[in-house]
Amino acid sequence: MKTSKQNPHWQVVAASVCGTSHVKNKQLCQDAHHWQLLPDNVLIAAAADGAGSASQGKVGAMVAVETAIENLSLKDITRDSLADDETVQLLLTDALLAAKKAVEDEAEACQKPPQDLATTLIIAIASPEMVAAAQIGDGLAVAKDHMGNLLALTIPNNGEYINETTFLTSPGALDTAQMRLWRETIVNIGLLTDGLQMLALNMVVGEPHKPFFFPLFDFVEKVEDKTEAKEQLVRFLGSERITQRTDDDLTLILAAFNHL
Repeated sequence: MKTSKQNPHWQVVAASVCGTSHVKNKQLCQDAHHWQLLPDNVLIAAAADGAGSASQGKVGAMVAVETAIENLSLKDITRDSLADDETVQLLLTDALLAAKKAVEDEAEACQKPPQDLATTLIIAIASPEMVAAAQIGDGLAVAKDHMGNLLALTIPNNGEYINETTFLTSPGALDTAQMRLWRETIVNIGLLTDGLQMLALNMVVGEPHKPFFFPLFDFVEKVEDKTEAKEQLVRFLGSERITQRTDDDLTLILAAFNHL
């Protein structure tokens, strides 16, 4: 399907793939993602990484992303309403709270402690004029503006140790939530779980790695066949270039807004 440059819109390609260590151990992919295009060129997206130590981490991740997106999709979000900073903050906070409650309710229904469904969560809301993200735990949300500036909206929230992080079900999780709003002409956004952190982030300076993101943003901008594009993204995430650097589950949500 050819894209018309006369009609500005978001293009999104997203995938979650099982890490090589999980394939080897015959475990399910613990990652999950979900996104939706709302009227008025508003994009909402979420990515989650179920804790490897949690027996139902996959369930927790799926419940978290689906609830967060459903919560936002039921609100009357417009580009006008997103012009108010406080409204954006309330939308993201409410989506985090709804996801947390849904995961806890699911744990209760399964007669399991909440930590068995432990998961991280990243949520983003974007329009052509702004982007905002909220995050609990590790992973990364980035955006690129029309001048080519790349900004980390969130950065990995690791604890004292590299593999330690806060989860949605952790005590006081919402107090640790990162939230950032950037008002610029937005061209791209990207959300990823911690499996890709080492490739996507320049750890020395704590900034997004342009050589990782720019070719991917270029790729999503030129998409003509969405099914084929998703297959290409899955192949990229399973390629040797990636699996030599990480054996973790991987989620990547890429979006491009084609401005007139």
